Amino acid sequence: MAEASAGEIVVPGNVIHYTRTAGGRRVMLALGVAAIVAVMGAVWMWARQPEYRVLFSNFSDRDGGAIVAQLEQMGIPYKYTEGGAALMVPADRVHDARLKLAQQGLPKGGNVGFELMENQRLGSSQFLERVNFQRALEGELARSIESVASVQSARVHLAMPKDTVFVSEQKAPTASVLLNLHPGRTLDPQQVSAIVHLVASSVPELPTKNVTVVDQNGNLLSDAGKSPGTPGLDATQIKYVQELQQSVVRRIESIITPIVGPNNVRAEATADVDFSRSEQAVESYKPNQTPEAMAIRSQQTSEAINGTPAAGGVPGALTNQPPAPATAPVVAQGAAAAPAANGAPPSNVRKDATVNYEVDKTIQYVQQGMGGLKRLSVAVVVNHKRSVDAKGKVTMVPLSAAEIAQITNLVKEAMGFNAERGDSVNIVNTPFAAPEREPLPEPPFWKQPEYAEYIDLALVAGRYLLMALVLLLIYLKLLKPMLKKFSDLAKAPPPSPAGDLNPQLELQHAGQAGLPHQRTYQDNLARAKDMASQDPRAVANIVKTWVGSNE
Repeated sequence: MAEASAGEIVVPGNVIHYTRTAGGRRVMLALGVAAIVAVMGAVWMWARQPEYRVLFSNFSDRDGGAIVAQLEQMGIPYKYTEGGAALMVPADRVHDARLKLAQQGLPKGGNVGFELMENQRLGSSQFLERVNFQRALEGELARSIESVASVQSARVHLAMPKDTVFVSEQKAPTASVLLNLHPGRTLDPQQVSAIVHLVASSVPELPTKNVTVVDQNGNLLSDAGKSPGTPGLDATQIKYVQELQQSVVRRIESIITPIVGPNNVRAEATADVDFSRSEQAVESYKPNQTPEAMAIRSQQTSEAINGTPAAGGVPGALTNQPPAPATAPVVAQGAAAAPAANGAPPSNVRKDATVNYEVDKTIQYVQQGMGGLKRLSVAVVVNHKRSVDAKGKVTMVPLSAAEIAQITNLVKEAMGFNAERGDSVNIVNTPFAAPEREPLPEPPFWKQPEYAEYIDLALVAGRYLLMALVLLLIYLKLLKPMLKKFSDLAKAPPPSPAGDLNPQLELQHAGQAGLPHQRTYQDNLARAKDMASQDPRAVANIVKTWVGSNE
């Protein structure tokens, strides 16, 4: 007779004991083995689950749908992070997936570029073509601006008026740029100016003054050329002054630090820079020097003789004849004054000389460029020096006058001190206030960087060891006993013809050990007849229960 398990059915006024045969136990054991095998498979799959890494993050819904479709087509598993902000794939397939998606042009960044012109429909109107071209140009400009490191996303709006042949009605295009910056990032004026010129250079006839740049907080960035605190100075001039001051500070600290030690000197510089542009023309004349040193430009000499000639000659016809050529008689010196002595009238002689000298003139043209240094002021604070006595005690003592004078001379040389310019230097020797540092607890060894690699390896090994331990426990505690019982049931004799549920009387006491008492078919039939004759109502209830349970 087959092995059976004991149980009881309570009916009004009676308690009926029954046994379940090995057929039902075989089914239960099979289900248990299947469940245990499923649990072991789940543990194995959990241990073999690959590590996921971020493939893309902060993508638009359109790009996300296209990326997921391509991943499904390539057979790459994926999952989302909480909130769907990032798409993750197995770590060993991240780079492969990125390269293949980049070949497909993904992600597109949410902006439509000139690929929009590839999908033009046949017979589209000129207005539709113009609108698509403007959309494509806006998308391409947005993509170019998003390549800036501080810009997370960008939108560009272009207002391009319609072309006209009338010059008076022509209008220049305008552009608006909305920037969404990364958290904690800002754009300096030079970067904003670069974005403005990028947009203006990409649109025909677009001046830079018609480009407006706004960030995600509503701050106007394109009109930040002047600082309200320093009227008349633009951002470039302010940056020049700051770089000049920082350069002076670096030179001073670099030359003083080897003397007093690191973190023992602080310096600040204030530069007064003249950004005005001046031009000056000077024409000066020097007094005349000695005649020998003067250069003659031109010289003119003239001589005039005025006088009445003396009367002479024979009256008559001969006097009307032209005179003979004059000859100079050779006479002695004493005879030179003979005519005068003879009563001849004297003659007047006039000589004029004009000499023009070069004028000594100097013409000077001076043009002073902007950015000249008018005055430089430097303040330096030096910490007290460390002193160690014979007992090893460390104290802070002030610097001597010679040391301060030495540091002062070094500072003047480093800054380029100029007394005529009005430069000033102020050096103070005082103890520095030590910052109050909150004692931080030493981090545990598993958080220290030098042990990070070993901890990762230990975690991987621990995961596999835990998986093996769980599988071993499930096999020893559950699977092995069930397989043994399943083997014992397979060796048991076939069940009795009476069916699975056989009414019987319990012949063993509650504390008796061992298997339930096995009876023959004839014994069970005799006892069933006796029960039916003694209590037919209980037997009827049993039969009714069998019929209701479809057994």
